[in-house]
Order: sequence, then C-alpha cells, then structure tokens
Amino acid sequence: MKQLIGRGAVLLLGAVLGLSAALPVCAQEKEPERTGGPYVPTPRVVVDEMLRMAGVGANDYVIDLGSGDGVIVLTAATQFKARGFGVDIDPELVKLSNAEAKRRGIADRASFQVQDVFKADLSRATVLTLYLLPSMMTSLQSKVFSELRPGARVVSHDYHFGDDWQPDDYISFDVPEKEEVNGVPRATIYLWRIPANIAGKWQLKIDAPGGAQYDVNVRQKFQKFEGTAFSGGRSEKLELAELEGERIRFAFNSGPGRHVFRGRVTGDTMQGMVDLGTGKGAARWSAKRAVN
Repeated sequence: MKQLIGRGAVLLLGAVLGLSAALPVCAQEKEPERTGGPYVPTPRVVVDEMLRMAGVGANDYVIDLGSGDGVIVLTAATQFKARGFGVDIDPELVKLSNAEAKRRGIADRASFQVQDVFKADLSRATVLTLYLLPSMMTSLQSKVFSELRPGARVVSHDYHFGDDWQPDDYISFDVPEKEEVNGVPRATIYLWRIPANIAGKWQLKIDAPGGAQYDVNVRQKFQKFEGTAFSGGRSEKLELAELEGERIRFAFNSGPGRHVFRGRVTGDTMQGMVDLGTGKGAARWSAKRAVN
C-alpha cells in the first residue's frame, strides 16, 4: 500500500472540469434526486491519479458511474486515446458532457447517457470509475462482480465497498481545496482488480501417470478464497490461496509432500501446471466446475 503526503500547491479550479461526487452536501430542490450523492466538481489532481492507478491506455474501455460533467471519460479519451461512456441521471450534465466530447473531436470515443447506474451495462468495461456514497457502493457490489470481466480495474474516490472487498491498492494524499466542500483536505483513491468467480464445487484431475482426481469445494469473498480437496476418503485444506484476475494459485498436502497448483480460470474451467513435490517433478492439471 502506498501513501503520499503533502501535495504542495492549491489548485484553483473555478469552472474547470469536475467529476460527479458523493459528498454529504445539500442539493438544490430542483436538482434531480441523486441517490449516489450530489454532483460536486473534483480537483483535477484526483482525476489524474484515478486514471494513473487504473493504468488506463488506448486499449481500455472506461465506464464512469455518476459521470457528472464527464471529466473522467473525457480525460481518458483525450489523454490516453481510450474509449468509454459515462452514466448520470442529470440530463443537463449529460448534455454538457456530450457537447464537450463533440467540441474536442472525440465523440466517436466518448459518450454520455441519462441512466440509472443500476441499469447500466458494465460488461464492456476494462476500467470502472466511481465516486458514490458508501450505501450505493455496497448496493453495487453484486452488479460489479457479476458484470465485469476478470482483470477489469475498479477505481473509487474516497469510498470503498466494505470489509468483504479489500482494495488491491490505495493512495491517500493532500488536496487542500476539498476542505471547502467536506472539511477534509485529503483524498483517498482505492483500486480493485476483479477476480474470476471460482466459488462452488470443482472436479480436479492431475494429468500424469497415476495422477489422482480430487473433488474441490471453494468458498470465495472477492479475491480471497478458501476450500478443501477430497480424494480417497481424505480431505486437505487449501493453502497458499491467491487469485488475481484469472490467475490462480493454491496448494494442498498429498501424502508426505505438497502439490502446488498454478494456472488460469476460464469460466467454468481451470488449467495449469502443478509442482508435485520434492523429487516428483511437475505435471499439467485441469478442473471443471461441477453442475449442481
């Protein structure tokens, strides 16, 4: 984890580009109801850091939920040649965002639409950005996990998904101009990488002469998982469990040694190489999710 302290100069933003925010300030009575929080422009240094942490590039498709005036998607398309779209419930902000994309000549790569964030299709996103209140973040968990592909990056400003989803990285730094809005002159940015969904029962086979077969039960909380391997009336606890995107590693004891598995998850299958233990060499392995 990284922490930066003491960003020096105060950036005077005025009407410069901002990001939809979720700070506890009162909205005007005539504004649309924003369940994720009212729109407040965000300092450009925060926008730049969010895109940097996500590693946005020309091959990325960026979706911003609660896009406000569109700064995240506009910046990604202008500076990094990425593609994407923003979603907001305020028709005027969406209109302004689309007009700005057209003015910059990037309307073919950046667009905005009036839509409820819960109805937005996230499946194309390689990067998802958020600045929403904690209750909205929690409500979006299942949607984000089920719709984003393994390896997609999720970046959030100030708010996280709760204890079940520990961030893969975060950074906190001084942003003096935020103090006028919420009394706290700092920003925190969180990064998650979507893991493959591996919860359930698997039938695992080691592809070697005399290779054993195992029934493996997996319990998962986002990128953390645990489980048990069964074979020949014996059960062994999974150890060294790691999951990053589609890449997986785990181990369990087998006789006097220990098998260490490394591989890749593709939907309902896994495959890779297993170190069979001291003096036993390595072999290929594969697994298939059992149908209930």
